[in-house]
Amino acid sequence: MSMNIGSPSEDGEEQPMTEINTTPLVDVMLVLLIIFLITVPVAIQVVPLTLPTVTNLPTTTKPENVLLSVDGNCDIFWGQTKVETKQELLDRGVVALKAEIERQQKAGGKIELPEVHVRGDKDAEFRCIGGVIFTMQRAGFLKIGFISEPIAGQVTR
Repeated sequence: MSMNIGSPSEDGEEQPMTEINTTPLVDVMLVLLIIFLITVPVAIQVVPLTLPTVTNLPTTTKPENVLLSVDGNCDIFWGQTKVETKQELLDRGVVALKAEIERQQKAGGKIELPEVHVRGDKDAEFRCIGGVIFTMQRAGFLKIGFISEPIAGQVTR
């Protein structure tokens, strides 16, 4: 490999070369590109998930459903009545579920368990609403849903 330091001028002196040899620069850039192409898929680790799509379904209110409300102070209301403790909520849930099952058995039809509809204040802490859900599951309710306000102008199907 030879090196060109410049061309001789009219007076015999060599002139400095004003052109840049870009071949080493391109070689380094190609090596870096290959390194990045190899390491980026290794650095990005994604757990494959199928996230739920949000739909607003209108609920059908049945008289046997339990309507619970949790306000911003973690106070729990069964309908319009305030429930003082989680144990009271559990006891009321067990009594209500047993009464509804007995009523449906006397009617002689297929037994459909009632649902719990929880309305939580937007300022309520998650532990309050989570505690209500856990307590109602312990009472024996299988279906627990959340009641929310639809976004203004949203069309339901």
